[in-house]
Amino acid sequence: MAKVQTKEERDALFSSAPVSKALMTMAIPTIISQLINLIYNMADTFFVGRVGNPIMIAAVSLSFTLFLFTIPINGLFGVGGGSYIARLIGLKDYERVKHVSAFSFYGTLLIAILYSLAVFIFMEPLLWTLGASNDTINYAKQYVMIVVVFGTIPTAMSGMLSHILRNVGYSKQAGYGLSGGGILNIILDPLFMFVLMPDGYQVVGAALATALSNTASLIYFIVVLKKTQHETGLSLNIRHMHVEKKDAAEILKVGIPSAVTTLLMDFSNMFLNRAVAGHGDLQLAAFGIVGKIERLSNAICLGISLGMLPLVAYNFATKNYKRMKEFIKTATIWGLTISVISITFYEIFAGGLVNVFISSKGDAAAVAATVAFGVSFLRVRCLNAPFTLLNFITTNSFQAMGKGSYALIQAIVRQLILYMPLIFVFDKLFGQIGLMASYPTTEFVSCIVAVIMLLSLIRKLKKPDVGANN
Repeated sequence: MAKVQTKEERDALFSSAPVSKALMTMAIPTIISQLINLIYNMADTFFVGRVGNPIMIAAVSLSFTLFLFTIPINGLFGVGGGSYIARLIGLKDYERVKHVSAFSFYGTLLIAILYSLAVFIFMEPLLWTLGASNDTINYAKQYVMIVVVFGTIPTAMSGMLSHILRNVGYSKQAGYGLSGGGILNIILDPLFMFVLMPDGYQVVGAALATALSNTASLIYFIVVLKKTQHETGLSLNIRHMHVEKKDAAEILKVGIPSAVTTLLMDFSNMFLNRAVAGHGDLQLAAFGIVGKIERLSNAICLGISLGMLPLVAYNFATKNYKRMKEFIKTATIWGLTISVISITFYEIFAGGLVNVFISSKGDAAAVAATVAFGVSFLRVRCLNAPFTLLNFITTNSFQAMGKGSYALIQAIVRQLILYMPLIFVFDKLFGQIGLMASYPTTEFVSCIVAVIMLLSLIRKLKKPDVGANN
């Protein structure tokens, strides 16, 4: 565990350290944790792929959509509470930090419990809706029972605490918690799948490894928060759970748009999964593989933008708009550079990347077809990278400034107005390749809208009253 950071060290990092150094300090641990988090999310698909059974891969892929619903749960209070806490720190209001953090912790716990119960009750109809077939349904139920029904609480709680810790300047500790869970999952996957569980229960083994790893991350985050609470002002004491109405409003006006944004994204992915499943189980398996591979560049760019968020929030609160804009500009340049490199990498090595995720020892014809679908899918889907980066930067900038309504408008344009209709239209016009093209097309158009919104908001910051929360 990294040493405890003093308030003075944190304030110096946020307010006076060179922009590149401060952003690097916050972003690099976040990028590393995002990459390891990505690897451990890939791990289930990778190790299930070692079985050589595309049906198992398809089952894990469609089940993963329900797992992704834990992200809006942790984002509701992790992003909403974290952004507000970073602004409160800029104002040196540590008493309210205490109450906001406790409120965020117990709010996340309550919603996680409710989601787990809902999935348990409606599991089978949900899986059929997602595109399960007679071949995939039993494997999918095994995975969802463990990873979602029993695993939502540790997953959502650890995600929320990582956001909170990052926003008080503990980016390294946030990274350690997520990374440690990811590494543990990579170790436990083959142990549970190929040593402890009997043949045919590899999906159960993968699910157990994921749930236990997320539980370990949650325990680590609670320990860190307890050890650093004197310097951070954070609290998990249930007596501090009460917040004033204005504080709850500040949390929710960013947290709700954040959760809605992710929910809309999840619904879009459900819609897309259903459309891909309509073309066949092999196409669904290939899409599941591609969905993991393409997240490499997205994870790096998301890490940059998440590292940027508390820096922007702090300087927005202190009305140091020049420094705030420098953080946004620097993060954008870094992310666009990564995006261009990643597209080149995917286009050149698509075949090798897809082959990594499926063993050739299964049905040779099915494996070959799955790989062929995956290569063509990846070469189209990867074109989203620079546009997705700009959407990350704009969304996190809106959230940092407490402008949840802007983030909500961006999400509605991105998911409801563009993505879902384009999935339907492109499928009808161009088939399965059209489904892949719907995503980069959506990201391109929506990032133009978002950048215009952000530039307009930044121009208004010249007015003396815009720094206030509204």
